[in-house]
Amino acid sequence: MSVANLFGFSTPVDIHVAYNGEDDRKMVEVKVDKDRREKFPLYFDGETVSGKIHIRVKDGKRLEHNGIRVEFVGNIELFYDRGNHYEFTSLQQDLAVPGELRSNTTLDFEFKNVEKQYESYHGINVKLRYFIRVTILRRLADVVKERDIWVYSYVMPAEAANSSIKMEVGIEDCLHIEFEYNRSKYHLKDVIVGKIYFLLVRIKIKHMELSIIRRETTGAVPNQYNESETITKFEIMDGAPVRGETIPIRLFLGGFELTPTFRDVNKKFSTRYYLNLVLVDEEHRRYFKQQEITIFRRRVDDGLESEDGIEEP
Repeated sequence: MSVANLFGFSTPVDIHVAYNGEDDRKMVEVKVDKDRREKFPLYFDGETVSGKIHIRVKDGKRLEHNGIRVEFVGNIELFYDRGNHYEFTSLQQDLAVPGELRSNTTLDFEFKNVEKQYESYHGINVKLRYFIRVTILRRLADVVKERDIWVYSYVMPAEAANSSIKMEVGIEDCLHIEFEYNRSKYHLKDVIVGKIYFLLVRIKIKHMELSIIRRETTGAVPNQYNESETITKFEIMDGAPVRGETIPIRLFLGGFELTPTFRDVNKKFSTRYYLNLVLVDEEHRRYFKQQEITIFRRRVDDGLESEDGIEEP
């Protein structure tokens, strides 16, 4: 929406931003609102962002302006702080000096080898966006048009051992369970493989379920907000187990809308993932154990070669 429209003025021009090579570029479909999805062209860190700005003058009227500007912007919007957008990237080009538009006009723009250090993200309480902003400067009210791109980032987990996870759940003299997951770090197309061992069962367990929880943390103390959502939940056992029984787990991640794990992005937000194991007994009491896992994006899953020629994990 233009600034002019916000103040009730009619916008005398239509502005359309077209990216070069857009028809050949991969599009990413993203949930932008509760019931609305949009597609955005996909870009990577260091890639040039260029295109054309088509300006159509309505009804053949002339438009006086104080210049035309294009910007490449990366910003973070925190929903509880809507008045403030935190720009971590801002590049600007002036495309036209003050004058007037008498007919339809096309202007070229190019931002070479742009750094895009973070991945795009639309969460519950935060958005991280990259977009082109076109501004026609006017005396009464500027005319502004924005169009987003989507960015993937390939930040591999720190070089720590990707060992299996082994944990215990126990209630003294009543229940003793060990569970094991094959790794602690998974790529977006990975499979979580695990086992659950029942070493002691003296309570009547009705069923057991495993879920993936995404926890989003925004802001900083004391104005910090935590929001959790269950990405998927499935039952892995129905009925009472016996001592010595083993339950296998196999969970394919590729079918869910996951993002990589984000930790302290621009000191504004984090997004973490947890495996949540829940047991429910016949009296509807719940016993659970939660374990954080790391999720990362691989270049190979998006049809790209690894940068150094080394096969990704």
